Amino acid sequence: MKHLYIITAVVMSLFYSATALGQQICYSVDKIWDNGSHCAFTSIEQYNGEYYITFREGETHIFDSKGNAEGKVRILHSADGTTWEALPLIGKAGIDLRDPKLSIMPDGRLMVIIGGSIYRNRKLTGCEPQVMFSEDGRTFTEPQPIVIENKADNGFNWLWRVTWHEGTGYTISYGKGEGGKTEVALLSTTDGIHYKYLQSFDISGYPNEATIRFLPDGQMAVMLRRDSNEPTGYWGLSHAPYTEWRWKEMEFRIGGPDFIVLDDKRIVAGGRTHLIASAPKTSLLIGKGDGRFSEVLTLPSGGDNSYPGFLKVGNELWVCYYSSHETRNASIYLAKIPLDILK
Repeated sequence: MKHLYIITAVVMSLFYSATALGQQICYSVDKIWDNGSHCAFTSIEQYNGEYYITFREGETHIFDSKGNAEGKVRILHSADGTTWEALPLIGKAGIDLRDPKLSIMPDGRLMVIIGGSIYRNRKLTGCEPQVMFSEDGRTFTEPQPIVIENKADNGFNWLWRVTWHEGTGYTISYGKGEGGKTEVALLSTTDGIHYKYLQSFDISGYPNEATIRFLPDGQMAVMLRRDSNEPTGYWGLSHAPYTEWRWKEMEFRIGGPDFIVLDDKRIVAGGRTHLIASAPKTSLLIGKGDGRFSEVLTLPSGGDNSYPGFLKVGNELWVCYYSSHETRNASIYLAKIPLDILK
């Protein structure tokens, strides 16, 4: 088991005011983690009355000074969202642990799904996604490989985020398949370890990172990143049993996408946007279930940045993300934005 080892985060709080869509938006941003390492790819969750943020921590974006890629998982927790304490780094020899994503399982455990990249001589030779669990938010099981049904397992799978709905977890898996083509598939799980193949998607433009959420009418919604020569995002909708899909090309490029569906059916989305191609930022967008979005706010960010996570807390939207606009290596930030101005 991974045990508690407390480090108190130094929080730098700044207040911002911006004009967006004709209205003044006032919100706060805290730098909650900056220890000189490269910290990136965030996720946030509320569990057992506390708040949790997780991210990858490493020497650089991928490789360390020795040419190895062995990023580790850091988890912060806070009782009030202001003072943060860190659990010890969690690593696994020979595997670059990336993009840890938090979720709460139907049985009440806190789960972390983690991408596991394997590099040899700076070349990606395979992927071995990992998962770990906690019953108290303090001690976690050792990272263990997930098991994917043979039909969907090509040795390069990346399960980017798991979303639970009516007792089942759903995720989009992507990875290099035969002939170098990216394979994208919908998978499901009931235990967080074993994943069943449901359906493949034939999507052009190097489809990869994707987030699943559920709309008030029960539809599964997917926001998916694309790169290559077709870099705009993709938006998909499907009713249960999620076998017939309607896909829409979005009007913007987005990296590390996440979104949250609010009680009034508004959808707040975010990720790395490229309105200025050479200067990507972390932006928030407002939309509805039809896949059309309008940019509402750009958070303080620059350089290597973005990959936000969303959490509704009272009348605020909390957005964690990473950015290197203030430091040589990327730091972790938490923005708190009043919901009534995100319209």
